[in-house]
Amino acid sequence: MIAAARRRVLVARVRARTLSKRLDRRANRLMVRVAPLAVRAAGRARRTAARWARRAERRLRPLVALLFRLLSRLERRLLRTAARGRRAAGRAGAVLTPQRAICLTILAAAACLAIAQFVTYRAVEVGGPGYAGLPGATAPTVDAETAGEAHAYLLLPVALLAAALALAALVNPRRRGLGRPLFALGLLSLAVALLVDLPAGLDAGAEEARFAGATAVLENGFYAQIAAASWLTIGGLILARRCGRHRYRLRKPSLARTQGGRRRERTFSA
Repeated sequence: MIAAARRRVLVARVRARTLSKRLDRRANRLMVRVAPLAVRAAGRARRTAARWARRAERRLRPLVALLFRLLSRLERRLLRTAARGRRAAGRAGAVLTPQRAICLTILAAAACLAIAQFVTYRAVEVGGPGYAGLPGATAPTVDAETAGEAHAYLLLPVALLAAALALAALVNPRRRGLGRPLFALGLLSLAVALLVDLPAGLDAGAEEARFAGATAVLENGFYAQIAAASWLTIGGLILARRCGRHRYRLRKPSLARTQGGRRRERTFSA
């Protein structure tokens, strides 16, 4: 039984070897026949691709050249625009210095403070809780009052004086000592708005007894006063500190430094 099994294994090996040799010979024959065809097909495809590439190059060359010309013109225009922008920024920087910008903003704040005196700064809402759940509906207001009426238009001359000081600092930047009065005027405006207008604006007065649910509310005029007064204070402080640094930089050299410099110049010349 063992010898018969061995013979079967040997026969199977011989048959497999014979079959693999036959398949190998057939594959070689097929490759020999197909290889020239594949080489000729690859050559034809290469020549066709080269011909189409030359045609595409002849047709696309003007378009590519036009594209690069447009990009070149666009680049030149962008460079010219950037150069003009730099020159304009340099001129604007020479004209609109930081101190002038601060003076202009202080002038705008003074104008806002003056206009706010004629704007409603408080009113009394009637039946406000009843309109809470209604979208787009607002409670009616009564007893509206402008900001100037609360303090007898005290801040109007303050705003005009602040505008005059800002104009003086704008016209003559070397003039010193204008930031401190602007800072004081800003503090005065804040004090009037917080100590006089705020308590009076939140007091409903007789309207609370006449109407149910009457509450006093602050309007845009009050907040405009606060914003303008705050910027007057901040702008005046910045202007005062800037003038102080300017004075420190422009101080004259002392006599000892001048004499020491002259001595060094004489020694060098000798």
